[in-house]
Amino acid sequence: MCGILAIIGKGKDEAAVQELSQRMSHRGPDERDVHVTEKGHFLAHERLSIIDLHTGKQPIQGTSTAWMVHNGEIYNHKALRQGILKDHTFRTTSDSEVIVHLYEKFGYDFCNYLDGMFAFVVIDGDDYIAGRDPLGVKPLYYGIDERGRMYFASEMKAIADQCKTFSTFPPGHYYTPETGFVKYYQPKWEDETLAVEELDLKAIRETLSESVRKRLMSDVPIGVLLSGGLDSSLTSSIAARYMKEMGKPLHSFSIGLDADAPDAKAAKKVAEFLGTEHHEIHFTIEQGIEILDQLIWHLETYDVTSVRASTPMYFLSKAITERGIKVVLSGEGADEIFGGYLYFRNAPSVMDFQKETIERVQKLFTADLLRADKSTMAHGLEARVPFLDKSFLELAIKIKPEEKMPQTYQGVEKYILRKAFDTPEQPYLPDEVLWRQKEQFSDGVGYNWIDTLIDFCASQVTDEEFEKAAELFPYNTPATKEAFYYRSIFQKHFPQTAAAQTVRKWIPKWQENQDPSGRANAAHVKADTSIATLKVDVPA
Repeated sequence: MCGILAIIGKGKDEAAVQELSQRMSHRGPDERDVHVTEKGHFLAHERLSIIDLHTGKQPIQGTSTAWMVHNGEIYNHKALRQGILKDHTFRTTSDSEVIVHLYEKFGYDFCNYLDGMFAFVVIDGDDYIAGRDPLGVKPLYYGIDERGRMYFASEMKAIADQCKTFSTFPPGHYYTPETGFVKYYQPKWEDETLAVEELDLKAIRETLSESVRKRLMSDVPIGVLLSGGLDSSLTSSIAARYMKEMGKPLHSFSIGLDADAPDAKAAKKVAEFLGTEHHEIHFTIEQGIEILDQLIWHLETYDVTSVRASTPMYFLSKAITERGIKVVLSGEGADEIFGGYLYFRNAPSVMDFQKETIERVQKLFTADLLRADKSTMAHGLEARVPFLDKSFLELAIKIKPEEKMPQTYQGVEKYILRKAFDTPEQPYLPDEVLWRQKEQFSDGVGYNWIDTLIDFCASQVTDEEFEKAAELFPYNTPATKEAFYYRSIFQKHFPQTAAAQTVRKWIPKWQENQDPSGRANAAHVKADTSIATLKVDVPA
């Protein structure tokens, strides 16, 4: 939805604050503003207008002295206005404004009232609170400069060269000068021993459907990212049903190296089945390599998986915004919740499987959510993630892990999710897509993308340079020439040690080949040979 910047502390020049905020102007191309509080603190906002196009400009003042900035969407803002905030007078119809009113009503303890994705800062005199949504769908960084001023920003690039120390704001927390960091989001599913709920396929279907429905809230056109994999196809199918009820068209978007890419072929089948207005985008390997420098500046990470997968998403996002779409639904989270990655087949025990699913969900903000936000917001496009709805998480993660393990159902990953939407009387998807094997996004756009990318990076790094990897990069030392090349670009843009420490590398467990590509797992077979075979002889 936008980019936010807050600086708590006196002595900063307003023009300098504007320059820092404008480093994130790609996040909010519609409006920008800076507010200087009576105490000399700063709030800046780069706006992408989605809800309340006319009066929703930020920063927003509460009923008295408090001011706020917010990045994200609050899906239950109308219920809050009509319920616990019904005695408050609002200045706008923006979903964001409920945050400052909740602060005025409850003080610090209000984040659990919010249903949505958010990063916000509220300043009231010299008091302030910053908060981030439960899983970190929206990015937020914080830091302190030499004079003790506190900084908060949607992207690291706005504060990295201003602060002596900075870091990633932890998801599910709020921060105040009085309390420090407080973990407000404490779901029962974080305790792996509580995963004892009996399987209820209808509940899975209904809860995910409601999650998609609330994410269609918008005053601008909405689209869906449709890779042709299970997760994006399900969210697209659910969205198509609701949009049809509303009499509105649904635009779907896929990307590949060409029309024969595994994802492109599957996405086309789904789009035809659902009747969406489908747009198939292509990019060349040369184009992908050409934008790596710019991409890593946007992503603020050197993680190999994130860079590989973000490249097609970057091109796709650009094409989507050029067609006037500002909001898309995306399928992040399902693989982590249901153990969908192929390496989960190798889990040594039920408890290991469950612990890994929980940890992967908790760490999504370092990888897939970071990629989904920054590669889309690079072009002013907002991505919403229905699988990470709080209610859906509470339901799905607490299901007995045996029900989610591929070993239980003849090696079929995410079997119970597939089965929940296997409704022959009113099918959500064609069988060959509903039961299609997992392809990671970076593989699905075309296998040549990863293979050529690895070769290119190797050609850019000499053996002599690579031998000095530990000396050059003592933290998170790159293990391959591909990783070395990405790290070198990152270092150019973000030379601070604190910047490197915000990145978490992800390596799949329980397999010999440590490359994060799904094709590195022995269980992988090409999609065109596995389509329509997974459902055979699987018990209902």
